[in-house]
Amino acid sequence: MPLQLDPRLLTSRDAGRPVRHWVGIDGGGTSTRALVADAEGRIVGRGEAGASALGQGAGQAWRHIAEAIAAAGVPDLRLADCALGLGLSGTGVPAQLQAFLDADPGVARLTVVTDGLVALLGAHGGEAGALLISGTGSVAEALLPDGSRRMVGGWGWQIGDEGSGAWLGQQAMKLAQAAFDGRAPDGTLAQAVRGVAGASREALLSYCAQAGQAGYARLAPLVFEHAVDDPAAAALLDQAAFALDTLAAAVHPTLPLALAGSIAQRLLPRLSPAVQARRVEPRGEPVAGALWLIQQPNARTA
Repeated sequence: MPLQLDPRLLTSRDAGRPVRHWVGIDGGGTSTRALVADAEGRIVGRGEAGASALGQGAGQAWRHIAEAIAAAGVPDLRLADCALGLGLSGTGVPAQLQAFLDADPGVARLTVVTDGLVALLGAHGGEAGALLISGTGSVAEALLPDGSRRMVGGWGWQIGDEGSGAWLGQQAMKLAQAAFDGRAPDGTLAQAVRGVAGASREALLSYCAQAGQAGYARLAPLVFEHAVDDPAAAALLDQAAFALDTLAAAVHPTLPLALAGSIAQRLLPRLSPAVQARRVEPRGEPVAGALWLIQQPNARTA
């Protein structure tokens, strides 16, 4: 049975206007997905746009949210008539969340939570369970039987998000720099990173100066591609899998565990037997969890 969410998890606004469309939004450091339902709750469209992680700016987040909704292709849809359930990366930073709320273009209603929580809601249909996410970033979350949430990891790509795409890309760049200096073997992974970022010291420094979360995450596929022929790449994947094992154990030791994110899926064969024994298939995608969220009575009035 779906749980009653702890209202402290929700940040909501209601302009008091009628709602013509319910919209779920799943926004992260790489993309934004929208799922649109009509006033009766029937799914009528879905769309996708660029990143809406709040750490990349409130203006960009709202722009890509609007683009994702527009891409759903629903006739006569206006943001002013929409109730948005928003699962966004970066809502845990109060200043980023407030900047986003201040930039509200005037939607009818909204409820904002973390992107991890909407993924958790989608994965377990609003019931108790745990979720291990590793895509551009990484985090583990659990929805407990009392309706409260537990989260571990998710400290951001600059200092944390171990086992994520951005983290793998950073480690690959460190390896390329060490190989450039002669401090590490110049294997195929290091060579591939320089093939993307540039072969000179200046080029590597320039790439790092402007890479950001998404730029490092773009290097992550190179680690997987070269794991067969470069021991350093294989070692990075083992380190990433261990980091995800640690997140899964810390968030809750026994609840059913769903995996989300491209990196988590690719690392599945390397995860521990204990984690694999708890794994269940997600019931729904994160954007469905966001839509479910905004359609709950407590989300509408919180």
